[in-house]
This record gives sequence, structure tokens and C-alpha cells, in this order.
Amino acid sequence: MKNLAFLIKYIRYQFSAKTAHGIHSPFVFQLYNEVINHKANYYAFDRIELLRNKLLQSNDEIEVKDLGTGTSGKRKISLIAERAAKNKKYGELLYRLVNRFKPEIILELGTSLGISTAYLASANPNSKVITIEGCPSTAGAAKKCFEALGLKNIESVIGNFDFELKNVLESGILASASPSSGGRNQESRIDFVFFDGNHKKEPTLNYFTQCLEYAHNDSVFVFDDIHWSDEMEEAWEEIKKHPKVTVTIDLFFLGIVFFRKEQVKENFILKM
Repeated sequence: MKNLAFLIKYIRYQFSAKTAHGIHSPFVFQLYNEVINHKANYYAFDRIELLRNKLLQSNDEIEVKDLGTGTSGKRKISLIAERAAKNKKYGELLYRLVNRFKPEIILELGTSLGISTAYLASANPNSKVITIEGCPSTAGAAKKCFEALGLKNIESVIGNFDFELKNVLESGILASASPSSGGRNQESRIDFVFFDGNHKKEPTLNYFTQCLEYAHNDSVFVFDDIHWSDEMEEAWEEIKKHPKVTVTIDLFFLGIVFFRKEQVKENFILKM
């Protein structure tokens, strides 16, 4: 029944989603053509997908702890890679978004095996990527992936989002020292967030609210699986209505949020 309901949602999305011809905002029109719907290939894509294929063929098992249910048990790496990792299409989109906006401080909630993290980190080697994962064994497997790809701009944090997010936000780890600041530490801020963790309404809104305190005019927030459940759809609707949010883009499997004060408040549903 749940799969049928999800299919109905997707069909509705397909009927309501627009292409470039239906976009009247110059900012979103350019973003759609040059980033969202852009098909260029980057060298990093092949390296990350080669690693994904190795994970999909792995027979190794790790002890996985689900903080949401409190259960734990052994699971194959291949199964985690198949079910939990963001697929190639949306991994590449994350890369293009980072490549476009050049965020210095990137935060990810939900590392899993690190495929999406790798896309985020590869797009801007000068960025600082902080990724939070609840399961120690999964975080350990992700770290091996980062090492295999030679990614040195990722810092992993292990623990429950409900506690670790607050710690990260208040610890000063989000402060950057950019060339434009003469090497001086700037105030803690978030330029880009990928929310890919607890897919429930209350936690999602809680994480959003916490991160919002560190956002600025050019920050970009990306939410995974905004139509995954009724709860996630309710959370997405509340996020869209927030007074600090100006532009949102619904791609069905991902939702993108902007806070640009120079933009008229608009919500877009776009095909990808």
C-alpha cells in the first residue's frame, strides 16, 4: 500500500513539474539549465562510481546500529550501498550544486558509506565537509572510502544527530579561515547542508531550525526524500513557509532551499 501511495505521489509530481519553459525567475532559470538539468561529466564522477561498484560487490559485513529503532545486527556492505547510498543522478547533482556555489563550510547529516559525502567533498577540495553518522561501523566503512578516493577535506563525527548536531554547531568547527579573511577565523556559519538522516517530521524540522541559526543569505539547504512519507511532506511544507526561506525547488526526491533576500518568495516544482 505504501509503495502504491508513493507511486501516486510521483505521478502527481510528473504532471505538475515544470521544465525551463515554465520558469520565470532568472535565478532559477539559470540554475535549472546550468546546474540541475546539466549533463556534463566530471572526472570525479567516474572515480566515485567505481568505488560504489566495488561496494555493491562487497561480501563484507559490518555491525549496523539503527539509532531510530535501537536495534542492531550485521548487514552486508553491498546491501547498504544498494539501499542507503544516494544514486548516481542525485550524487552528481550535489556535486554540481557545490561546484556552482563554492561553499566553504558543508554539513551533512547522514554519512552512510560516504558516497554522497564524496560527491560533496570532491566538488570543492578547498571546502570543509563535516559529516555526522550515527553508526560507528558505518562511519568506519565510509572513512575507508574517503581514504581510497584521497579526500582530505572531510571530518567525520559519530553519534546521534540529536546530540552531535548541537555539539558541532556550538563547537566552532564550522568556522573557516578563507583567503579573503587573511587567514583569520571567521564566525561559525553554514554555507551548505545536506539533510539525509532521520526522515521524520519533528527531527527534520528540529535540525532545520538549528542549522538556520548559522545560515546566511547565500546558504543552500538540500533535503533528501521530501516525499518519502506524509511526515516528510508535512515537514517540507513547513520549511517552504518559513519566513527566512525565499526560494524552494522540489525535485521530488530532493528539495533545495535558498534564503536569498533579493529573490521574491516562490516555490518551484521542476522536472529532472
